[in-house]
Amino acid sequence: MDELDKSENYTVRDIGLADKGSLLVDWARARMPVLAKLKAEAERTKPLAGMRVAGCLHVTKETAVLIEAIGAAGAEISWSGCNPLSTQDEVAAWLAEEGYSVHAWHGQSTEDFYWCIDKTLEFKPTLTLDDGADLIVRVHGDKSEYAEGVIGGTEETTTGVHRLRAMAAAGDLRYPVIAVNDAITKWDFDNVYGTGQSTLDGILRATSVLLAGKTFVVAGFGHCGSGVAMRARGMGANVVIAEVDPLPALRAVMEGYRVMPMDEAAKMGDIFCTATGMEDVIVGRHFASMKDGAIVCNTGHYDCEIKITDLEEQSTSVRTIRQDNEEFLMPDGRRVFLLARGRLVNLAAAEGHPSEVMDMSFANQFLSLCRLAKEGAGMGKQVYDITTQQDQELATTKLDTLGFSIDVLTDAQLAYLDDYSVGT
Repeated sequence: MDELDKSENYTVRDIGLADKGSLLVDWARARMPVLAKLKAEAERTKPLAGMRVAGCLHVTKETAVLIEAIGAAGAEISWSGCNPLSTQDEVAAWLAEEGYSVHAWHGQSTEDFYWCIDKTLEFKPTLTLDDGADLIVRVHGDKSEYAEGVIGGTEETTTGVHRLRAMAAAGDLRYPVIAVNDAITKWDFDNVYGTGQSTLDGILRATSVLLAGKTFVVAGFGHCGSGVAMRARGMGANVVIAEVDPLPALRAVMEGYRVMPMDEAAKMGDIFCTATGMEDVIVGRHFASMKDGAIVCNTGHYDCEIKITDLEEQSTSVRTIRQDNEEFLMPDGRRVFLLARGRLVNLAAAEGHPSEVMDMSFANQFLSLCRLAKEGAGMGKQVYDITTQQDQELATTKLDTLGFSIDVLTDAQLAYLDDYSVGT
């Protein structure tokens, strides 16, 4: 940590990068009209006045726009990144220069990662915002002394929601959490279109390979995996799906993909991308059967999906071919290429989701914080979904900002919906 720029309020890579960060934030801000509308209203009404928000979410240009909106709503803010390799150092510098408390830099160690989370908790938050639930788990564990003052939290991603539902089921959740990830305006858009595009962006930046004609193996056919598969097929790849759940596996079959166990797919794949949220999806026996030149990456939240220790044990040497691309040489001369050390390839090797799709996700985050500020003290200690009304309103606003309009049911049509006496 000696080479970092530090103050009582921030810890960033280089505060001198703030001007570059300003340009990136300007770019994102212009492409997030829904959040801009919410911010303009919040500047008048101050729905988060008196709140202290501790955030643990990728420090990107889009996140900076969310932080601006939270600040405009009257809250104090302290922020850390939710992945050691996802912070955009220029954006972190801009946030620090703007006066926000931020502790994040690209290339953290695991120890540094948790140190940054702990720093955000020192100002005793009343609301938490998570991507992956690391901050919430910290508040419920080593830093449990801070839980007493928290009235509610939000969670951005699938893996984090799974962890929190497990905590709630066990009776261990100490305050209400809203599952932002499970909003239709989040997972049907951010997870599908955002993950699909940005994952391929990361793969191409790290490799520059031609996707057309390649056999592209996607592990997991949930919202994220289906988005990756859709975009890979759109680039001309032959897509194979590996699954453990028969329902998404069947859906993949009906959408025209080949479906098979990873043991079989490992032998034919040119590119592998995990998107499951589960550990040990690609392990030693898979590496042992891969083609020469196979490319392996992950777009799930944690780096445990690819068992890198197995790859290291099997290889005779490792060298960095280009940024975010390591070559592992096997005893028989085969080469396996690992991207971004198994971290989120779309954020570690690229810039994450496009601003346009994060607009709705972060609007959901903002509205959820406002709901918790108003109602959190009276809510139960469980995981809550976004309301259907909020989903509908955000979708309507997004369509409006894009210049689209839709039909509206007439009074007669509305009456028909509830008229059970109408027959054929």
